[in-house]
Amino acid sequence: MSMKVNETVDAKGLACPMPIVKTKKAIESIHAGEVLEVQATDRGSLADLQGWAKTTGHEYVGSKEKSDVLYHYVRKADPEETKAVEPFPNEENNEQLKAVQNQDDVTILDVREPAEFAFSHIPGAVSVPLGELEEKMNELDASKNIHVVCRTGNRSSMAAQMLKDKGFDKVVNVNPGMSEWDGPTESIE
Repeated sequence: MSMKVNETVDAKGLACPMPIVKTKKAIESIHAGEVLEVQATDRGSLADLQGWAKTTGHEYVGSKEKSDVLYHYVRKADPEETKAVEPFPNEENNEQLKAVQNQDDVTILDVREPAEFAFSHIPGAVSVPLGELEEKMNELDASKNIHVVCRTGNRSSMAAQMLKDKGFDKVVNVNPGMSEWDGPTESIE
């Protein structure tokens, strides 16, 4: 699985605020869940894009640098992700997940989009984006304890409820999830 980019913005050679201006315009042309790659040479674009994404609700997935060009990845948020979601009744925090993550009877289910997962995920986690969960549920072992993770706990709460509604009885929502995960991670190059 590699990072799928849906659109690229060329902001090389442009200084602040132009990388943000071009990003704002481009993000309007993609759909929720899609990823925008912003190529910039302005070193300040790192803080600028991170701050902009945080204030708009979009996700700053991460960045890479090659030959003095910063490649920023921004995932367009779905309004459903940012609205309050009824919390799943069986919930744990990141520290509780760390304590059990390597046990044989535990499956860590990451319901973020493929680009988010490719950039950084918990080692051993299984990637099934929320939008594909219903059709791929049968690939999960219902006898295991399934710990559902996303960026903030909202999508994972919805996924945990979906699993419970389909008869999975060992489901836990991890909150806050990857936005505050400080344990080991890996990426897919």
